[in-house]
Amino acid sequence: MKLETLKLITSRDNSLLRRARNVRDGKIEDLIFVEGMRLCEEALTSNLDIEVVIHSDHIAQKPRAAKLIAQLGDRAKSSASVSEKLLESISFTKTPQGIVLLAKRPPSDVDNLTKRQPAKPLIVILHETNNPVNVGAILRTAEAAGATGVIATANTADPFSPKALRGAMGSTFRLPVWNGQTFTQALEWCRAQKIQIVCADVSAPTVFSEVDWRKPGALLVGRESSGFSHEELAAADLAVRIPMKGSAESLNVAVATGVILYEAARQRAQN
Repeated sequence: MKLETLKLITSRDNSLLRRARNVRDGKIEDLIFVEGMRLCEEALTSNLDIEVVIHSDHIAQKPRAAKLIAQLGDRAKSSASVSEKLLESISFTKTPQGIVLLAKRPPSDVDNLTKRQPAKPLIVILHETNNPVNVGAILRTAEAAGATGVIATANTADPFSPKALRGAMGSTFRLPVWNGQTFTQALEWCRAQKIQIVCADVSAPTVFSEVDWRKPGALLVGRESSGFSHEELAAADLAVRIPMKGSAESLNVAVATGVILYEAARQRAQN
């Protein structure tokens, strides 16, 4: 660790802790708030540009944590040690996770998404999906199922918010994400790349397994409560549904996305 940058903080009003709270609350847009051992390890292995490491004096006594703190300290511009109570003052969770880092937000522009696509992309488009837990779960599932990128339209929960990052468990650091553009821009990009746009809709006539997912495709999922408008459904190339039994009317958006993506993965594995 770069010991010359290690600070011992004893005041809740310390400027570094105020900065951490501002990042946590989304008030500093170019930084992200990463909390917990597992997620900080993912940040390290994903080569994030780490600005600050803040850890509790208690967790630093544990071998695994001490090793991680040392590795992060070698990469960060500064690091600080605080009491458990002070860490609680910046923590996003009810129970402090022992370690927090502030890192530069990974690129989330269209150029980064485009240059990282293979010959047959499999994209997930989140349109106004406003629950960050669902957004995080979808990102995690997207990576596991072999999706090649995620587009999050304006009014979708920020994929880089603390709650979404926690749900994604590192997938947000690895998948190319294009964040904040309009619905129309997202679909126009897909068409420019010759990617078929398939939306999920409970009343669609086509079953999701009847689609040829082996060619370039984008799965479009929408709002948790209201789904898509008629105009938005018409803008997609195809709408698909997941057959339902019993009295259930629909699936959670993250679950539905997973079901469809794994059918795409199954088909692509047979190529």
